[in-house]
Amino acid sequence: MGRPDPEEGQLPAPVKPPDGGWGWIVLLGCFVITGFSYAFPKAVSVYFKELMKDFHVGYSDTAWISSIMLAMLYGTGPVCSIMVNQFGCRPVMLIGGLLASAGMILASFTTNIIELYLTAGVLTGLGMALNFQPSLIMLGTYFDKRRPLANGLAAAGSPVFLSSLSPLGQVLLEKFGWRGGFLIMGGLLLNCCTCGAVMRPLDMGMKRKMGKAQDKYEAKEMLPIGGKSEEGISTTDGTKKAKKAKKQPKKGKKLLDFSIFSNRGFIIYTISKFILVLGLFVPPILLVNYAKDTGVPDTEAAFLLSIIGFIDIFARPACGMVAGLKWVRPHVAYLFSFSMLFNGLTDICSARASNYTGLVIFCVFFGISYGMVGALQFEVLMAIVGSQKFSSAIGLVLLIEAFAVLIGPPSAGRLVDALKNYEVIFYLAGSEVVLSALFLGVASYCCLNRGKKKEPPPENNPSGVGGSDTEEAESDVQEAEEHSSDNHQPAHNTDNAVVAANEEANHVAEEQSGEGGGCPAGDGEVLARDGCSADQMVERDSF
Repeated sequence: MGRPDPEEGQLPAPVKPPDGGWGWIVLLGCFVITGFSYAFPKAVSVYFKELMKDFHVGYSDTAWISSIMLAMLYGTGPVCSIMVNQFGCRPVMLIGGLLASAGMILASFTTNIIELYLTAGVLTGLGMALNFQPSLIMLGTYFDKRRPLANGLAAAGSPVFLSSLSPLGQVLLEKFGWRGGFLIMGGLLLNCCTCGAVMRPLDMGMKRKMGKAQDKYEAKEMLPIGGKSEEGISTTDGTKKAKKAKKQPKKGKKLLDFSIFSNRGFIIYTISKFILVLGLFVPPILLVNYAKDTGVPDTEAAFLLSIIGFIDIFARPACGMVAGLKWVRPHVAYLFSFSMLFNGLTDICSARASNYTGLVIFCVFFGISYGMVGALQFEVLMAIVGSQKFSSAIGLVLLIEAFAVLIGPPSAGRLVDALKNYEVIFYLAGSEVVLSALFLGVASYCCLNRGKKKEPPPENNPSGVGGSDTEEAESDVQEAEEHSSDNHQPAHNTDNAVVAANEEANHVAEEQSGEGGGCPAGDGEVLARDGCSADQMVERDSF
């Protein structure tokens, strides 16, 4: 007997999320990617004044660089989902890191603002999008029980990098100018390739276990002849059933799974998230100008954003820990609704703040609520659709959010220009956030809890990516796994027991041959008791 073919049912079961181990390295990579994706479009704003002087353009023209980056980050969600489902997370992230770096390096050689839009805006934005989404997918495959905490820690990368990249950009601008700063920033973005390289798919661990199973099988071939013969009978029977299972049609890979729109929870989440994004980013964008209009000095007004970022750093991991508690995690959607309600009420209550102390208090509470929203948004989505469909779900959600990003902040800016009143904008933004919170909470209670008994729970396949090779291998080895656990047991019998079993089998075989009886059809164990040899079993299988 030779080594069993791994394709014939001898594979181990797919690997479950380890909730640790190499997952912590994946979490670190996701932390870096999240930091670059959310903080980089804001950090490049320190170069805008120099760009305005060199290219003779206005502030609104340079602001389009950040807007295009964010539009690419959100709007290319479905494209990222298709690429991840087709090629896997690691190759997509490596390509994304190269594109992001190449965009900033090429931007350092541009001669007009349009070239900056194409390089720093489109190319770098697309590269960061190809890194951001796969990193979240990999985080969901490596963590299950600790997933809320992992999402909170990864989300903390945004405020950490924002507080680091902005001062770094100012230093680079003073020493090397905006062209040198862009060039060095492009080099920093090459770290995205390093983060992509550590995103090891879990099926590699399955292949290692397969090699161990093969080595174990070779050791079994050194058993006594009787034990080897009985082992061969059961192995052949298991192989036969594995081949039958393999012949069954497999599910094809879906580039983008639109079946998630049949999930009522996903529909509720998407509508709520669209309303949320309309008002969530308005207060921090207008905060500095609002403070200046109330008489706050420029340096103290800029420090208000630092307060939000500092509070945000601690709020996200803390909220992730709370969401991971056993009595909280089943109701994480309501915790997300509460965090949005908290954020919206903070905007409304702080609309009349007229001094620096009131604005500082607003920044503290806004930082806490903003961090809670950031830590829970993707955890809730994973809980609704499951990790198997998360790659398609996040792409479609980001695409819908892209429209809200392009509508919300620009509309608020136009209202400020028209009304010359920031108080109305804070009321409006807070009302939108409160509306999204109420919609999510009420709709989840009324639509989901009533139909909870009728609908099956969402799929939570630890493989992470829909249509992956691990998912297909699971159907191939499902039956073979059952037989391998029963038929491939180590030989603990003594030599006397083996000889006695062989004599009994030979005696039964002689009686049947004398009566003219053949080998009855049946399972491998029945054949062994009725005296069929391994050669007869193989000959029967050939027909």
